[in-house]
Amino acid sequence: MDVRAYARFVRLSPTKARDIAAKIRGMSVAEALQITEFSERKGAFYVGKTLKSAIANAEKNHKLSLESLTVKSAVVEASVMMRRFKARARGSAGPIKKRLCHIKIILTDESK
Repeated sequence: MDVRAYARFVRLSPTKARDIAAKIRGMSVAEALQITEFSERKGAFYVGKTLKSAIANAEKNHKLSLESLTVKSAVVEASVMMRRFKARARGSAGPIKKRLCHIKIILTDESK
């Protein structure tokens, strides 16, 4: 059985979260939690938060045990961009793109 969790419109650039998502793919849930908790990357906090939400969904809604769960998929997709402008010389403006992302984590209880 697959269990999903989404974090949408996270105020983080997708490239900062993709490396953590790639590391935890295919791992057991306990190992993935350790990686996200002890990593100092900004993306690890948000990926870990979404992972904890997926674990809670599995335990509460589907009555699955924590030991049997593995990370089937961890995907970070680009979302909308907040567009701002910074004042530049001679009355012009320079664009600022504040990127957002969607984080999707799928857990499964099937062994490989």
